[in-house]
Amino acid sequence: MSEIMIQNLLSPVVLFFILGIIAALVKSDLIFPKGLSEGLSIYLLIAIGLKGGIELSHYSLQDVLYPMMGTLFLGIIIPILALVFLKFMGLDFKNSIGLAATYGSVSIVTYAAAITFLEKINTSYEPYMNALVVLLESPAIIVSILLFHIMEKNKDVLQTSSARTGIIPSSLQLIDTSVIKESLFGKSILLLVGSLLIGLLVGERAIPTVKPLFFDLYHSALILFLLNMGIMAGQRLPEVSKHGYKLIIFGIVMPIICGTIGVFVGEIVGLSIGGMTLMGVLAGSASYIAAPAALRTSIPDANPSIYLGLALGITFPFNLLLGISLYYNIAAWIH
Repeated sequence: MSEIMIQNLLSPVVLFFILGIIAALVKSDLIFPKGLSEGLSIYLLIAIGLKGGIELSHYSLQDVLYPMMGTLFLGIIIPILALVFLKFMGLDFKNSIGLAATYGSVSIVTYAAAITFLEKINTSYEPYMNALVVLLESPAIIVSILLFHIMEKNKDVLQTSSARTGIIPSSLQLIDTSVIKESLFGKSILLLVGSLLIGLLVGERAIPTVKPLFFDLYHSALILFLLNMGIMAGQRLPEVSKHGYKLIIFGIVMPIICGTIGVFVGEIVGLSIGGMTLMGVLAGSASYIAAPAALRTSIPDANPSIYLGLALGITFPFNLLLGISLYYNIAAWIH
């Protein structure tokens, strides 16, 4: 385990992430242009979607049905678990919903780093795992925000005289369709799903066109993106510490619990050790692209320094430094 951990710590993607954290902590003038940061995000979303679609075109629905069902199960159960834990911790409901959506969704960059880790130790995985990234991106966001709206609407109903008579006003909408639209057609989901469908429809015929940009340069672009993520994470570390040690513990314990559940789900649906590791990474990571974008407009009162700061400042580095190798060892132990 120590050898694998050292290999992960000494990989370029992790070292450049650490360099970014150091740059932020020493207050360096290193700043990523907003356009470059946005462009790298779009690049990674398209690259992962294309890879997933092209690989998925090699399989029938029967081959991927159980892994897809396992992924959807994780997308539903993880935000519920997060809400239960946070209720016992005493965090207010709106910020709990923010963390539930963030931790139920997936970190694409953590997943990409896990692929690099598996390739470095010569461990294969099911190629359709890229498609499962797309599948897990959205359900937890939808579940969390819908739970928020349902609870808020029910609270309003309980405070009215009509609620006391058992009559719900006809103007009450427990399911906000705009939330569903926002979750499904936001930038990250649109790019991931759209790229996946394009790769699925075109299949191998797309490789000559997309390989030079989206395959060959992928790891180099990931290094740049992680450098920027390190700067952002370093800037948010003080914000997380202001909210007490309980949230910091949550940012470490939550990925361990959910990542372990993900590995066991991978075993149940018949994945290899590499696939189980990636399923653990999907379950144990926290989104800082799709979830924050949805939360800013859907639940503006949720504090971004909590859900974004915790995801970037605690869980993201934990997974890069320790989590990925931990999930791999759990997978190897139970397989």
